[in-house]
Amino acid sequence: MASDATTHADIVIDARGSFCPGPLMELVRHIRRASVGQVLEVRSTDAGSRRDIPAWCQKAGHTLVGIEDREGYTAILVRKER
Repeated sequence: MASDATTHADIVIDARGSFCPGPLMELVRHIRRASVGQVLEVRSTDAGSRRDIPAWCQKAGHTLVGIEDREGYTAILVRKER
């Protein structure tokens, strides 16, 4: 899933080098402090983040904006909904 090229991340979480569940835990920590409507970008080198973060978004009621493969990592964009 690619994100809309115009999507801007309000908060960037650099979790590269962290292993499961680290990137997800960083997202949870940051999303608690974010405002509704803000987009958070998680940068992860852990392959599990590609499935864990979308599953968590669905369970927690936030929107998965997109997943982008970048050079050496994956960027996962999430919009806070509540």
